Amino acid sequence: MFLRLTYSLDHELADDLATGRRVPGWMWVALDGDRLIGRLSWWANAAGGAPQALDFFDLAPELSEAERAEIGPRLLETATAAVIPAGTQRPEFGRFMPADWREVPETRSLLESVFGALVATGARPLVERLRLEWRPGTPVPEPKGRLEFRPVRDREDLVALMTPVMEGTLDAHGQADLASGLSAREAAELHYDEEFAHYSSPKEWWQVAQLPETSEPVGFVVPARNNYHHTIAYIGVLPAHRGHGYIDDILAEGTRVLAAADVPRIRAATDLDNVPMAASFARAGYITFERAINYVWDTPGVAGS
Repeated sequence: MFLRLTYSLDHELADDLATGRRVPGWMWVALDGDRLIGRLSWWANAAGGAPQALDFFDLAPELSEAERAEIGPRLLETATAAVIPAGTQRPEFGRFMPADWREVPETRSLLESVFGALVATGARPLVERLRLEWRPGTPVPEPKGRLEFRPVRDREDLVALMTPVMEGTLDAHGQADLASGLSAREAAELHYDEEFAHYSSPKEWWQVAQLPETSEPVGFVVPARNNYHHTIAYIGVLPAHRGHGYIDDILAEGTRVLAAADVPRIRAATDLDNVPMAASFARAGYITFERAINYVWDTPGVAGS
């Protein structure tokens, strides 16, 4: 029934259910008789945890805009009341979209109906992102010799480098963590523990860039495999070394690590407004194949109260 509507993540549902990253109780549908007119689902990074993201929310394309405006918020609020405990923060919403979604009237109308339903329940847009991909056969830039690389030693080694990168970050999620009251150190630890700690790929892939003469750290890159794809999960240049183009050298090294592992593709993402990072990915041969958007609720939900 859930698959009567379509979305680019449909092929992941069976494995998510089998591994416990998704449970049937998090998957909700709106029906008109036996006709599916809406659906949504939450997801978690690992089995046994609470929902971390609302990653499915679809309304039937044949519905009128008025019908979507009525059904969307009703489905979302009904499901939220049952799944998310009252008084707790609602998980953020994330959606993948065609790169040209604004230029295709039918796609834009349907997506804007979904976004309107989110806003009607108190959400706001956080960020739109570029989804990027490197494909085998794309040339990898040769090392320039300006930097040398070593593997990340342990959690503290990486968190200590992530902390100054968080300060002044252009990443909207990082900015939101800091705005919530977290210190840069706490935000770095949260990012590590919620994401990096769950990767099953070799931690030897994670690289610290440093100056050859002094071994002073310049930045780092985290090539990894998440639950679905090989990815450049995180990349950063320390504030003291920005403005010298080191980001290109560090991204090239992360790409080389994964290319040497003969991966089928490398995925990455960066905020639409992070122009320097997007330009670096383009120079490294990554193409934009999709966009993504995130919405957040700033106040805890009252569902179920």
